[in-house]
Amino acid sequence: MADYAMEPLVHNAWYIAAWAHEIDEGIVARRILGEDVVLFRDGNGKAAALEDRCCHRAVPLSLGKTCAAGIRCGYHGLAFDGAGKCVDNPGEATNADVFKVRAFKMVERQNMLWIWMGDQARADESQIVDFPYHDLDAWPTHYGRYEFAANYMFMIDNLMDLTHLGYVHGSTIGGDPNAHNEAELETKRTERGAHFIRWMMNSPPPPSFVKAAGFKGNLDRWSDFEYVAPASVRQWGGGLDEGTGARENRDQDGGLSLRLLHHATPETDTSFHYFFSVSVEGIPVQSETGKGFFADILEAFLEDKVFIEAQQELATKNPDRPLIVRQHDKAVAYSRQALHQMLAEELKQAAE
Repeated sequence: MADYAMEPLVHNAWYIAAWAHEIDEGIVARRILGEDVVLFRDGNGKAAALEDRCCHRAVPLSLGKTCAAGIRCGYHGLAFDGAGKCVDNPGEATNADVFKVRAFKMVERQNMLWIWMGDQARADESQIVDFPYHDLDAWPTHYGRYEFAANYMFMIDNLMDLTHLGYVHGSTIGGDPNAHNEAELETKRTERGAHFIRWMMNSPPPPSFVKAAGFKGNLDRWSDFEYVAPASVRQWGGGLDEGTGARENRDQDGGLSLRLLHHATPETDTSFHYFFSVSVEGIPVQSETGKGFFADILEAFLEDKVFIEAQQELATKNPDRPLIVRQHDKAVAYSRQALHQMLAEELKQAAE
């Protein structure tokens, strides 16, 4: 299959396994990088991740229940702590050297549960993507997750070339296609990925912007995107009334400012968990304005899903047909380069 449609999976990296609040409600079973994982909190509230397989009779641990020590298998009652060590073997000696389950390092930060699926000795918490807006009261946040039947890099491609917005999302966040095609664009390769900023000066506001901020006329609008390999994109978007100094100060009062985190955690080679958060300055999630704006964004992401899954389907049917590159694809190309560099480094580490 063409490389663009079946990018290999990077294992030595941090991925979002779940939003932290998901496991507040109980055990979560999730497939990540082709492996079945169970996520839970122990009796002290600490988040943990284990292989979703009891070592006794190969039953999914996710069919069990949490307990003070960690998680108890629902079949024969063996209990394991967050490190995968058996702490209770009912009616028999615990024998923790024999009865154990593979554990994965997990870090809870900014309402995200980050998991390291690769070489556990190489897990470096300094590499976790920072997104402080989840912790700021001034930036109310909506959290979501969708399942996509496609290689995860199709989502990164989608985010790093926004010329699709006016066509796919014309009735919500997109607006005028010409404003996107003619935007002023600055693109660069970064140490860990790629970055671009687009300016659409004196452009009509898209419908969702009018709904959220009540724009009456044209605005100066920006889209600032940073890809952090292998699976994260940080977004700063927004707009101010035309001619009010948006270039000089995007943080000024008035207008609309939103911060988004996008993360495509591979489930398999051809499926991924799309985690997204939308933080909008000064607009409460449960307000009528917030509900309407977030509904538009959710609709837009489902519109993306249609196109991304269709891409994967055609790529699978026609594995040897190439893509024709456009000038707008520069950030996409830089993102793929960053991913390939990360893959090469992982192969080098494995050979050491």
